[in-house]
Order: sequence, then C-alpha cells, then structure tokens
Amino acid sequence: MIVRYLLAALVAGLFSGVLMTAAQEARVVPLILHAEEFEGGGETAPATEGTTPSTDGATQTQTQTQEHSSLGAVLLDVASSFSPISVAYAHEGEEHEEGGIMFGMSRFSGTLLANLVTGSGFALLLAGFSLVSGHSITVANGALWGAAGWLAVHMLPAIGLPPELPGFPAADLGDRQVWWVATIVLSAAGLYLLFLKDGIVAKIAGIVLIAAPQVYGAPQPGDISSNVPAVLGAEFAVAALATTLFFWIVLGLSLGFANEKIAKAA
Repeated sequence: MIVRYLLAALVAGLFSGVLMTAAQEARVVPLILHAEEFEGGGETAPATEGTTPSTDGATQTQTQTQEHSSLGAVLLDVASSFSPISVAYAHEGEEHEEGGIMFGMSRFSGTLLANLVTGSGFALLLAGFSLVSGHSITVANGALWGAAGWLAVHMLPAIGLPPELPGFPAADLGDRQVWWVATIVLSAAGLYLLFLKDGIVAKIAGIVLIAAPQVYGAPQPGDISSNVPAVLGAEFAVAALATTLFFWIVLGLSLGFANEKIAKAA
C-alpha cells in the first residue's frame, strides 16, 4: 500500500511539474530576463584584452558565455518561484564557466528538470503528511490540500520575504533561510491545528503558530535602493505567487486523482 501511495505521489508531482514549467515560461521567466537588463546596467560587457570585437569566433564565444551566464541566473531565479527566499544576490560575484549550468542544458530543459524534481518532492511531502495525519487526499478535497500547501510554503512566508528579482536588495541569505524554514514549519503546524483538529485550544494555538514568525519579523536589508523598477518587482511577486498557487492546486487535485486510481486500486 505504501508503495502505491509513493507511486501516486510521484505521478502527481511529475504532472504538476510539467504544467508549472509552462506557467513559468509564460509569466515568470520573461520578468526575470527583463530584470537582468537593469541588473547589468544595460551595458555591453567589454571585450577581453587581445580580442577583436569584429572577429566572428570571438564574438560567438562572448555570446555563448553571456547565454550560459543568463541560463544560470534564470534557473536560480526560477527557483525563487518555489521559495519566497529572495535570490537577489544569489549569483552576485559568481564566475560562470563556459558550459553553463547543469551540463550546458538549455534554459527550458533545466527549468523543466528542476520543476519535475521539486514537484515530486512536494508531492511526497504532501502525501506523507496526509498518511501521518490520517486524512486522505481525494479529488473532492485535493484543491483544499493544495491551497494549504501553498499557504504554508509560499503565501505566509511571502508576507515577510516576497519573491524578489535579481538586482533587488536582500538581507543575509542565512538569516532569510532560517526565518523561511521556521515560518514554513510553524505555518504548516498552525494550519493543521486550525483546520484538522477540534477544540478551541487547538484553534487558538494554530493562530498563534501562524502569527508568531510574522510578529517576530523577517530579516530585511539595510539599503533598499535598486536599479530594478519597483513596479517590475511587484509584478514578479504577483506572478510568482500566482504560478505557485496554480502548481499547488494542480498538485492537490492530481494527487487526489492518483490516490483514487493508483493507491487505492485493488
């Protein structure tokens, strides 16, 4: 039976990851690429010493290097759609070697692979929590499970750490990670007590757990100046949260369907 539940979770996760990739390509990735224009200051990288700009070979090499650097940045920032932790400085100061990231895979292929792995991981976590709590996921309640996952992993942490584009200021990465993980754990526990446990004490405890990290406050940068327009950052935050909501709703529904067709099959 456990094997069937794991198989159902993997099928649902892979399916959701494919759809998430399409949603990101439509809404998230174009905004990331647009923001990188401001991050680089809109200037063309100077030619290296001894290189003639008009030489076809040198020009091609420079273009390939820029493309690989863009690929690495895009994949890092696509990950921010799944994590409200800002990756504004995730690739600052990094040296991108020729060959790019993920063995020279194309941007779309790398994004798809990352989403398949992420989708499978979240599906397994959701299925595991369902089994431990004793509340099964079905087609009827799958959307609610997905919405709860989105609230715990994305929306509630995003109150303190909204998804941010490259070039935006950010606090220390370690501090943000600690706050983000703590917020997810407390939010998930709070939602469980609030919606799956009976009794006024459980309800109050759930509200306290959800509110605790927000009252404590997320780490914030000292300087909030940025070359990236604020309206672009706001549009990215909305697009990232919308696409992750779509992902979680699809994940919950597909996991419920897979449970009924695979896990509970005779």
